[in-house]
Amino acid sequence: MVTLHPGAPWWQSAVIYQIYPRSFADASGDGVGDLQGVIGRLDHLAWLGIDAIWLSPFFRSPMRDFGYDVSDYCDVDPLFGSLDDFDALVAATHERGLRLIIDWVPAHTSSDHPWFVEARASRESPRRDWYVWRDLGANGELPNNWTCSFHPGQPAWTLDEGSGQLYLHSFLPEQPDLNWANPDVEAAMHDVLRFWLDRGVDGIRADVIHNIGKDPLLADLSPKLARIPQQAVNEQPVTHEYLRRIRALLDRYEGERMMVGEVWRLLPEQTALYYGKGDELHLNFNLLSILADWSAATWRDSIEKTAAGLDPVDAWPTWVLSNHDFPRHRTRFGGAEATARAAAILLLTLRGTPFLYMGEELGLEDAVVPPDRVVDPGGRDGCRAPIPWDASADRGWGADPWLPWPPDADARSVERQRKDDTSILHLYRRTLAARRASPALRLGEQTLLPAAEGLLAYRRECDDDQRTVLVNFRDQPARFDPGERLEIEVASDGAHEGEPFSGDVRARQALILGRAARTSAG
Repeated sequence: MVTLHPGAPWWQSAVIYQIYPRSFADASGDGVGDLQGVIGRLDHLAWLGIDAIWLSPFFRSPMRDFGYDVSDYCDVDPLFGSLDDFDALVAATHERGLRLIIDWVPAHTSSDHPWFVEARASRESPRRDWYVWRDLGANGELPNNWTCSFHPGQPAWTLDEGSGQLYLHSFLPEQPDLNWANPDVEAAMHDVLRFWLDRGVDGIRADVIHNIGKDPLLADLSPKLARIPQQAVNEQPVTHEYLRRIRALLDRYEGERMMVGEVWRLLPEQTALYYGKGDELHLNFNLLSILADWSAATWRDSIEKTAAGLDPVDAWPTWVLSNHDFPRHRTRFGGAEATARAAAILLLTLRGTPFLYMGEELGLEDAVVPPDRVVDPGGRDGCRAPIPWDASADRGWGADPWLPWPPDADARSVERQRKDDTSILHLYRRTLAARRASPALRLGEQTLLPAAEGLLAYRRECDDDQRTVLVNFRDQPARFDPGERLEIEVASDGAHEGEPFSGDVRARQALILGRAARTSAG
């Protein structure tokens, strides 16, 4: 293990692996993944070489938005297990030298949450002001022109028949927005954080965190912005006050607890605001990377824009190609194996913290979900298909899973690919090992290098450690002159690893070049 720069926080050099628990591994045999299933597969993640796990919601929920509609923030939904199972997961994760990040959904609750049940019971309820309520206009008009996500053009207001008032919801009507302007709401959500931090979690992924602050006037949006769901354009100064207080809470805990935020802003200079002055978010998801197409020009532009937007505030970037909300990048990039392999090297060698979505290491594509199997209100079922662990009839699940399998599930199972040293799974492991062994790849500076059209080239440097990365996005070979003798440490197609670099980059190939001897994954 290489000693990194003293004082560098763990989350800067970590590779974080997202688990969507419904689809990761099933220990109970009911076809839905659970916490014991995660525990049973931790050795796979330790073998792979990741550093931390981000666990998507497992809280009590009616599952209208599959866990992002929380009815109890401080308990585990029986579908996934119990609090004892969660405590066992924390212990098992830490025993393997991994860290655990959990999802936190602070901007809205489920309509089944006791807070909302009490709030809607009466206009005089003590918790009425925990949510955002308004009267209909004299002629039945809505409070404003805001719309919600999932149903384009649908108002972000729903009438509560019992009390005769409208409540605000940025997503489904069953997901009423919390009113963070009420200090009691903020205090209650801080208590939720303490509950899980006290149980040993290492970090928080804050769902649509920019949406906790609201315009107190609830003013209409411009006609152009009114066509976009409110949560995607919401921007309020008070949100930064809330974030600073959340950060202060996290900083009071030992062990460098961290928070990564989901902020729906495309440009890095916009997301940079949510890092504050090192007193708000630790990390912020980079939407440029998850929305990028597969071209050298696009990625060069994204790298330049990210650096230009974040460097002035000394903010650490993130990179992500897939998650539970977007089609898998292999599907988006056309499905070619060579492209998926090159993308693995790109993601794991850029300056910043990479996030892997479960199954990326298997080269999975989105499942084809027939209409009668579609369950998600946002149409995201394909990227949430279950992980195939082996080539048995149930692929290691013990039952038919809640969603169809991804394409080529047998050939792309963990068991099959672990036996094949040439598989994409072993490529991920070799690349992760190379990253772990190189201070330059984990924490080093990054310089874009001149290269032929269709070829992305950059150098990573930290003290006397240096790596050069080449990614050929095109279907024809390219030439690159590094100006010095370098060795191929990792090749996306496995070709000539450990040999001197000749200057040739094959079609759709990515390379990590270094002066050091080849790193072995064992």
